[in-house]
Amino acid sequence: MSDQWNPPPPQPQTPGGYQAGPPSGPSGPRASFGLRLGAALIDGILLNVVSFVLRAIIGVYPGYFLGLAINFGYFGYFEGGPAGQTVGKLALGIRTVRYADGGPLGWGTALLRNLCRIISAIPCFLGFLWMLWDPEKMTWHDKLSQTVVVPVADMPPPPNSFGQPPAAA
Repeated sequence: MSDQWNPPPPQPQTPGGYQAGPPSGPSGPRASFGLRLGAALIDGILLNVVSFVLRAIIGVYPGYFLGLAINFGYFGYFEGGPAGQTVGKLALGIRTVRYADGGPLGWGTALLRNLCRIISAIPCFLGFLWMLWDPEKMTWHDKLSQTVVVPVADMPPPPNSFGQPPAAA
């Protein structure tokens, strides 16, 4: 038996240069709960103002359903784009990327992630709070869609990519 310590083998690197480690341990930089909450509040205020105006103009029920469609379009377009940032995430310097390789989400994953937010919210928002004790700092909708939210300082988006459309899947 050897008394010499042998370090674990290196983890594979993502295109951004971050380790794509196993789900049981930290695999790279993550955005804090406070930054994610702040971005969600900014996006929520923005979307609720739009929804309120629509309900005032075209009526409660049509405005509600149109507001819901705008919500899915907003998150699908902005989070699915190459920057992976909504207006709130842009303001607070965070972005959403795929867990496996740090790449952009695309339409399908961004829409799935938005749909899974409902699951995170149903049990008293437990799915959102989950990141506080999860080793990977992932919410339920992150886990279900295999995404993570990272600081832009550690994983910058491509230049001039905010507001660009998602790539076709």
